[in-house]
Amino acid sequence: MTDWREHGIKVVRAGELDPNTPQTPGMSRAAAITHAKTGASKLWAGKVVVQPAVRSGPHHHGELETVIYIVRGRARFRWGERLEYVAEAEAGDFVYVPPFVPHQELNARPDEPVEGVVVRSGQEPIVGNLDISSPE
Repeated sequence: MTDWREHGIKVVRAGELDPNTPQTPGMSRAAAITHAKTGASKLWAGKVVVQPAVRSGPHHHGELETVIYIVRGRARFRWGERLEYVAEAEAGDFVYVPPFVPHQELNARPDEPVEGVVVRSGQEPIVGNLDISSPE
């Protein structure tokens, strides 16, 4: 018989997020759902904050698919070989980033942080920082 108390739902409190995860310049990530914290084996989830008027460095997440849910603020995303494509998302929007897509997150507002929930399709902490000049 399964011990559901031990192998059931896990709650990770806001104060228990782990900042010891790969970072990209201009952003702060904190892990919530990891194998170590919850036993998850196929997903990674956490929080990301981009301060006002700040942009991340260009990067990709290898073979992982990524979903970002914008909780607060307005984010701008650039992607492509030269970050030539652009889209914006605001609170309530979902953003999908396919595997290996070079991209950059930017806070589109000068007066408030962008906060989002990030979910990835795997446990590997892949952040490939890229040497690409941003058009912004």
